[in-house]
Amino acid sequence: MMPFSSSKRKFRITGILTNRPCCDSCLKRGSPVKERPTLTPAEPPPPEWSSFLRGIFIGNNGLRARWSLPIFLVLFLALTFGFDIINHNLHLYKESGLSNAAEVPAAKAYIECSAAFLAALLATWVMSKIERRPISIYGLGGKRKIRLFLTGLGCGVVCYLLLGLALWSSGLMVLDGRLLFGGDVLRYGTIWLFGFLTCGLSYEYFFRGYLQYTLTRGLSGFCQQALKTRHSAALGFWIAAAITSLLFAFLSMMPGEPPMASVSLGLFGMVACLSLWRTGCLWWVIGFHMAWDWTQSFLFGAADSGEKVQHRLLATHPAGSPILSGGTTGPECSIFIVPTLALVVLIIFFALPRSRYGEMPDRP
Repeated sequence: MMPFSSSKRKFRITGILTNRPCCDSCLKRGSPVKERPTLTPAEPPPPEWSSFLRGIFIGNNGLRARWSLPIFLVLFLALTFGFDIINHNLHLYKESGLSNAAEVPAAKAYIECSAAFLAALLATWVMSKIERRPISIYGLGGKRKIRLFLTGLGCGVVCYLLLGLALWSSGLMVLDGRLLFGGDVLRYGTIWLFGFLTCGLSYEYFFRGYLQYTLTRGLSGFCQQALKTRHSAALGFWIAAAITSLLFAFLSMMPGEPPMASVSLGLFGMVACLSLWRTGCLWWVIGFHMAWDWTQSFLFGAADSGEKVQHRLLATHPAGSPILSGGTTGPECSIFIVPTLALVVLIIFFALPRSRYGEMPDRP
């Protein structure tokens, strides 16, 4: 019995595996035969070219910097062009009515700087939606906004006062007299204070906002890939700072200005980036830029890039060598700007709180 039973059990297993009746009795009873399950073929893998194209446009941190920057610049230029058309059609201010073509009216400063800041803000907002990042990360975030802004205001006034008093005491700046009296001092002082706020916002947010952040993101990834160093974030930031500072100096230069003007503008750009690296935001340098321009243009009545503002408090003019006094371009072209900016660097290092700038870099 044992050989027969073993053979029958073996036959049943064989029948199950081969989808045949296991014995004659099963065949006579008409037992249904189970069909072999059909295997669904696996979906073909996605073509390699699609992942290749995705790698060109998308990195570890979203859209790559090499594509983000052109999109941002196109948006900014388009918005600026649109605002210029609106200003031209509405005739918001007329330069032909000025008594002195070299004097800048408050309306011009407000409109041009506000339009530039609004264009940069809108372009940055669009890019933040595309890249899925909070807009605050591009320079206007931080927990100490008011404190840093007010500190920057104070530093801007004090640092320019030191520069102006040094030029005046050495005979390189001559005081011609007072132009405003009574209530006009408070009126125009307030008008120009907010006017230079728009200037500080527009310049700092365009050059050291999204532009600085995205250049840092792309260059940090390149340095990380090429140099394999843990300092890739710092290298990327300072290479980007040099680029934005050179761009700031080039675009802020007026025709006929001496080479010292580009040097001082470039140095100021690097100092502004230092404050951004130190604090993680732009609020300190916005306040500093605002107060510096107000003290120079309204309080001292000095030229800024060869232009003076209307309704300034004092009337002054340069004397002596242009390399020392700054000449008709303004005190910012004086050689004394170098020790003044060195003082600002010390203030940034020893007086400002340290914070982290930016996020992780892109990988190329």
